[in-house]
This record gives sequence, C-alpha cells and structure tokens, in this order.
Amino acid sequence: MDTKLFIVIPCYNEEEVLPITSKMFLNELNDLISKNKISYDSRIMFVNDGSKDHTWEIIKELSRSDEHFIGITQSRNRGHQNAVLAGLMTAKDMCDITISIDADGQDDITAMEKMVDAYHDGCEIVYGVRSSRETDTFFKRFTAQSFYKLLNKMGAEVVYNHADYRLASSRVLKVFANFKEVNLFLRGMFPLVGFKSTSVYYERHERIAGESHYPLSKMLSLAFDGITSLSIKPIRIITWMGIIVSLISFIGVIWAIVARCLGNVVTGWSSTLAVMCFLGGVQLICLGVLGEYIGKIYMEVKHRPRYIISEKTWKEEKDD
Repeated sequence: MDTKLFIVIPCYNEEEVLPITSKMFLNELNDLISKNKISYDSRIMFVNDGSKDHTWEIIKELSRSDEHFIGITQSRNRGHQNAVLAGLMTAKDMCDITISIDADGQDDITAMEKMVDAYHDGCEIVYGVRSSRETDTFFKRFTAQSFYKLLNKMGAEVVYNHADYRLASSRVLKVFANFKEVNLFLRGMFPLVGFKSTSVYYERHERIAGESHYPLSKMLSLAFDGITSLSIKPIRIITWMGIIVSLISFIGVIWAIVARCLGNVVTGWSSTLAVMCFLGGVQLICLGVLGEYIGKIYMEVKHRPRYIISEKTWKEEKDD
C-alpha cells in the first residue's frame, strides 16, 4: 500500500508518559504496515510545545533509535491547539493522511486501523468519538456533555464527544491551510472544511502516567474560546436581553408615573438599589461579552504567526 501516514502527537511536559506510549504508537504503526494498509515510510511526528522538562531530549533520542520517529519543536509554548496545527501543517506536504492524537495514551490507539480503513473507503476526515465517559468524574462528564450541547445550540457545528483525535487527508489539510484564524478551536473548524467524513467510536482509558495538562480553568477557557470563535449568538443573546430589560424598564416607568398621579408613591431605597444592581450587572455582562469579541478581533488583525518551529530532528540527521 502506497498510503503514507503521519501520526501527529503534541507534547507538553510528557517526559513521564512518552517512553511508554511511544512504544505503543510504534507497535500500532508497524502493525498497519505489516497489514499493508500504509506504506513503510510512514512516520510518527512528535510536536514539542515548548516543554520545560526533558520531552524534547526524549523525542530526539527516539528519532535516533528508530527511523519511524521524527520530531519538531516550537520556539516556545503556544498551547495544545497551535501544537496540533504546527504538526498538521508541517506534515501536509509530506504524507497522504495524518492522524492527530494526544501523547498520554488515553485515546484508544488501536482505533487508528478503523480510521485508515474508513479513508480507503473514501472518507477524507474520520473523527475519533468517545463511546462513553465512564472513566470521567461526574462533574467532568456533566460539564463536557453540557459544553457540546451548548456549542450546538449556539450554532457551532461540532461532533459530539469528539476532541482532537482524527484522521485528515492531505487534501483536507491543504484546504484547511486557508483558514487563517489565530483563535483556534480545531474540533469546530474541521467540520467547516466539508468533504466526506465519518466517525469511529472507541473507549477512552485512564492516563498512563503523569498529570493532566487540562485542569478546570483550561477546560473553561477552551469552551469559551470555542463558543466565541465559532458563533456570534452570544452577541445576539445580549441584544435580546437588552431589548427585554428595556421593555421591563419602560413598563416600570409607566407604572411609576401612574402611581405618582394616584398619589400611591412609597419612598424606599431597597427597590431602587435592587434595580440599579440588576441593570449594572446586565451591563457588565454585555460589556464583557462584547469585549471578548473585540479582543479576538484585536488578535486576528495583528496576523502574528500561530507557531514558530525552531528545530526538526530530520534536519539534524541530514547534517550528520
């Protein structure tokens, strides 16, 4: 089979888990090669996202130990989404298909075979979708499910329970390169590309080693980025909220005038204070949402690079 696969794996402070999962990735790659589903010159590309530990040294050692391992490193930490993008954009002209997956071993690596089979059946994008969330805590399961439902209600087209485990053909990636957003939310952007797609379902495991790099604060930030990057419904919501509050206020003014004319006015500061606090809170929320969108516009118009690759392992091998 002449299909050349690049497995793109973003890494940030993964020195504990990488020596374990790298063997798992290599075994799966060799298995696909032995079954003649991909070509021998397929590769496993690690993307070091400015790690502060020995992740990059481990990647370079892996590249020296087996030709199927290659790696690139960013000049500094730019975040998970930018790391995935850096790997995909580097690989798009070097292979036929890519599969992006995290380094922690939680996503079922054996599902790659079903993804490759789906590609050979004519699909250009194959989404890895969790079949259940039994390994999550109740809080994480509830918030994650609520997040996907909220995104869909906000008009963002996302695949339910899909993160960044996906197969994408080089044809898709070359079109995707035209998407120039600085504020990245890849799981919501790939459906915008189109092309024939399908989903592969798998069970998600516990993290093999190390600690999760996605605490609650980062999860909330990613969720808010996803909503504001893919939908303008929040702005429409606050517009309607303003109209409703204005109508209520107008009714209140009429009621106050009528009460004044009838002489039924009772002076008091509590009702006035309650109304002021309510209106002040609504205004601050509206300003915050508008400010978030203005901030994204500010970042977009700068046209700063989304990633900077400072080193590649295969360049070092060529120099040697």
